Amino acid sequence: MKIQTILFAIVFSNAIYSQQHSHSSTQALSFPDVPGYKTLKTDFHQHTVFSDGYVWPNIRIMEALRDNLDAISLTEHLEYQPHSKDIPHPDRNRAHELAIQEAKSHDLIVIPGSEITRGAPIGHSNAIFITDANDLLQDEAEEAFSTAKSQNAFVFWNHPAWHPQNPNGNPNLSDFQKARIQNGELHGIEVINDGDYAEESLALALEENLTIMGTSDIHGLIDWHFKEKGHSRPITLVFAKERTQNSIREALFAGRTVAVFDDLMVGRKENLLPLLNACIQVKEAKYIGKTSILRVTVENVSSTDLLFENLMPYNFYSNPAVFTVPAKGTKTLQIKTLKQLDGIELKLSAIRTYTAPKEHAVLSRNLIVED
Repeated sequence: MKIQTILFAIVFSNAIYSQQHSHSSTQALSFPDVPGYKTLKTDFHQHTVFSDGYVWPNIRIMEALRDNLDAISLTEHLEYQPHSKDIPHPDRNRAHELAIQEAKSHDLIVIPGSEITRGAPIGHSNAIFITDANDLLQDEAEEAFSTAKSQNAFVFWNHPAWHPQNPNGNPNLSDFQKARIQNGELHGIEVINDGDYAEESLALALEENLTIMGTSDIHGLIDWHFKEKGHSRPITLVFAKERTQNSIREALFAGRTVAVFDDLMVGRKENLLPLLNACIQVKEAKYIGKTSILRVTVENVSSTDLLFENLMPYNFYSNPAVFTVPAKGTKTLQIKTLKQLDGIELKLSAIRTYTAPKEHAVLSRNLIVED
């Protein structure tokens, strides 16, 4: 009986551990591939107790797996170490090493990174694909960026509109940032950080040819900070040739990204339009009996709701001009074409997408009407 009791305790403990350690989630992120590229879901701005975060690095791996991410980076502050009295660590690579240990048995790419943390006007920037975080810990900011460049790092400007450094809430492209761009030491900019979207940052990305980034900048738990408030984690979709570190790096330098937060998508037109077209599939285009009302059913294969506005010369019969195609769901439109046609152009403005400040991506699809 004693042995049976011990065995039951072991089995029960294993079951509880498996449940706690589960990487499955009903809120896993999913986006389709686009022609010529794999759509990879990434978050390259996260913190743990090894700087000013509140969780151990393995938690970040578990969260990423639950969200179905393809690649992440733990970007601990180099200069800002508020937990150093409790967790002293002279090696700034330590968080990445622990994350790698947790991820080694899982299909998740963990890219080494750090956050260069200075006051205004220098601000905060993430360097990823670095080879040694310790070498970036330099007295002069210029030396830190130069060292990142020598390590072939991809560097992006974090929360440039952050009000503690920019009280008016707008990014300030200082002479320091201009010099870094000119020297090839600054390559991207966050347009979405922790759910905050700044169209002025998007304008800078387009003006200065910087890669558009979206990140969680998470310090606590993803579930508590985002999901319990009804949000998804902000991410960067990277359009890579392969699902490898080298391909991700190449895509970032080439600017093939879209920043996503809930139903908000921000990216260059050449990146956002293929994504939008891949997300929406037409399942039916057929007239209702002998009427001139065309029934069109569209399916959204992504994990985010997509909000559209009718741009066609035809009105809807029983749909509002603005409507949502739900994530992983369908929407049937009834279009009044006034007479039966062989085909029409389905033209919709995706009004929660931005290819430039106040400019939305437009979904245009030539439909052949079914008999």
